Amino acid sequence: MNVFLILAGTLSAVVATLHLGCIYFGGSWYRFFGAGEQMALLSEQGSIQPTLITSVIVLFLSTWSLYAFSAAGVIFKLPFIRLALVLITFIYLARGVAGFFLINNPMGRSPEFWVWSSIICLSFGIVHFVGLKQQWASL
Repeated sequence: MNVFLILAGTLSAVVATLHLGCIYFGGSWYRFFGAGEQMALLSEQGSIQPTLITSVIVLFLSTWSLYAFSAAGVIFKLPFIRLALVLITFIYLARGVAGFFLINNPMGRSPEFWVWSSIICLSFGIVHFVGLKQQWASL
């Protein structure tokens, strides 16, 4: 079992769970995690939009978690595992880098959100990359 990919899967699962918390607890959670005032207000007004957007994010993060666990050998082997993990790793790394370019144009979010979320995404991408590199031959 690959420790880095187990960690990668766990990290994605934790973040998916936090996103579920935003759906359940509403505006205060959207604000705390930096989703922006508009998402928080829409949630408080009973709009379905924040729930739909956040649900799609939960779906992606959960799928990414399953792929990391699959590559680590924790669960059964999923199809297209190499391609999926390369794309997941790339997305985490690209999102991490891109966020630093949005600090001066935060689009409804705080500069601190972009810094912290970028650091988190870069960290997740690095963990995925190391695990993928270690496990590549057996995928």
